[in-house]
Amino acid sequence: MLTALGETLLAQIGNPTPATPPLADKIERMVSWLTWFAILSGILGIVFAGGRFAWEKWTGGAMQSPKMVAGAMVGGVVATSAGTIMNALVSA
Repeated sequence: MLTALGETLLAQIGNPTPATPPLADKIERMVSWLTWFAILSGILGIVFAGGRFAWEKWTGGAMQSPKMVAGAMVGGVVATSAGTIMNALVSA
């Protein structure tokens, strides 16, 4: 009896037409800006670490820059993976 009542009640609800959520275009624009910022900061981090690596090699200082290069590369992989996952979620 309850099942029949539930089915009757659900049959009365119409199928809504899909619509874009409010502010979706602004959120998409913000995500694209954040993606470009992450890419740019990763590139700048690798360039800076490479320059520091060359400077340490030239002056004979302590070799700390390989850690910076590795950190920048790991950060780039994380940022790229996050972007790919977010694009898959938004497209789905």
